[in-house]
Amino acid sequence: MNKLSSTYCLAALLALLVALTSCNDWLDVRTETEQKEKDQFSTVKGFETALTGCYMQMADQNAYGLRMTITNVENLAHLWSLHSRTTRYEDKAMQDHDYKSDYSRSAVKAMYQALFKAISQANLIIANAETHKEVFTDERERAIIVAEAHAIRAYCQMDVLRLFGQMPVNGKKAVSLPYSESVNIDVLPPYYNFNDYVAKLTADLDKAETYLKVNDPIIKFPFERLNSTNASYETNDYLIFRQFRLNYYAVRALRARLALYTGDTAKAHEIAMELINAKDSEGKPVRALSGLSDFNNGYKTCPNECLFALSKYDILSYITSHLPSTADDARFHTGNLTISQQQLTDLYAGENIASHNRYLNLWNQRVTDEYGKLWNGLTKYIFSDNASNKNLYYQLIPMLRMSEIYLIAMEASTDLNEVNTLYKAYMTSHNVTTMPEFTSLDEAKTYIVNEYRRELFGEGQMFYTYKRIGATTMLWDSTTLTEDAYILPLPETEFDPAKTN
Repeated sequence: MNKLSSTYCLAALLALLVALTSCNDWLDVRTETEQKEKDQFSTVKGFETALTGCYMQMADQNAYGLRMTITNVENLAHLWSLHSRTTRYEDKAMQDHDYKSDYSRSAVKAMYQALFKAISQANLIIANAETHKEVFTDERERAIIVAEAHAIRAYCQMDVLRLFGQMPVNGKKAVSLPYSESVNIDVLPPYYNFNDYVAKLTADLDKAETYLKVNDPIIKFPFERLNSTNASYETNDYLIFRQFRLNYYAVRALRARLALYTGDTAKAHEIAMELINAKDSEGKPVRALSGLSDFNNGYKTCPNECLFALSKYDILSYITSHLPSTADDARFHTGNLTISQQQLTDLYAGENIASHNRYLNLWNQRVTDEYGKLWNGLTKYIFSDNASNKNLYYQLIPMLRMSEIYLIAMEASTDLNEVNTLYKAYMTSHNVTTMPEFTSLDEAKTYIVNEYRRELFGEGQMFYTYKRIGATTMLWDSTTLTEDAYILPLPETEFDPAKTN
């Protein structure tokens, strides 16, 4: 059994170590008893298992394993063409931004609870790592576990902000949101206005960075070495395979994403360029664009440019229920998601589709409906069950990739020459070597918004892109959007204790 498989085994034990039961909508999770919590955190292995459990929870289908990457959140951005007789009622309600529907309420509640389950477990780890320092013989591992817990909390709380929060720039409606740092489920988390909420996110990222900058193995060893089972690189099994975890560079990337979202383009550009130019201990780029080589090898999630990815060993068991398979006779039916021929044309308008590796490899263009009409199915997460090294190259949910970092750098740059240089490198990774240069920064920004849609399709980022730029229309949707379309209501039983007698 290799070390990544061992991690899966440890992760599976979480179901036995931590009981998750219902309580209320802000947090549907609780350890079964105080004694069980005490036992869990009485050993280093208990902390490792709990942290693995956080990542497992993030990969749950109600969170980033499906709803927040492929189905519900992508339908908020109106990306999918639903069958005229679709049975995907939640997705239809989300696509229509009908947040009063029972279907959308169900979807919202599922995502909200899934996020706070991960946040709750992170809170337990942070608290117990402070009160049970004596458990650790290696302070470095304790620091890394605490750092990752802070980063997990920040990652999930940021998406609470992006889903339920007010418009980040020039919004008229103010929204306060809960930021949970407590391990006590009986105490509802305090609510914060937008600026104070962002300050909380920043504090968590600061804490994670501070610990990781001096302790993370990737500061000493390249990702490729840490993906090896050769113990001479890292003797602690739990500290290998860093690209699947919220490592130092992933935390920096998350900070760049937050800076762009909140309108701090100077900070977003600074961090993005830092990551693009970062070198490992061997003088090579820490992470480079890998689309050219990855697609040549059939790795459609671009694993070799991931700064953070979730392992999802069972993704093939459920993904074909949502996305048509790659078979020539794949059918578009009432229960799956596709885009039309016209949508595919729109998606790649102006692109060199003769060589563009995303166009050629990410879409099954032979999907048919009951009338023989052609549709297109996303193949990003579909692979042969006989593929080798599935756990490293296929069974993944990308969470932060260098392609996004390049897009952030280009969008936030004020130097047209720099934008064109980045653009050339970016398109080369798409197997497009001949492309016109941008003649203005405004032209570049318009292109980049479209590129978020092309590049990150099925990764759950386009709704947030529309929201941060304040788009009043979405591609493939004729509706004129107001702020209400971008601010999902909290689950009905959620309340702000500061406003309640």
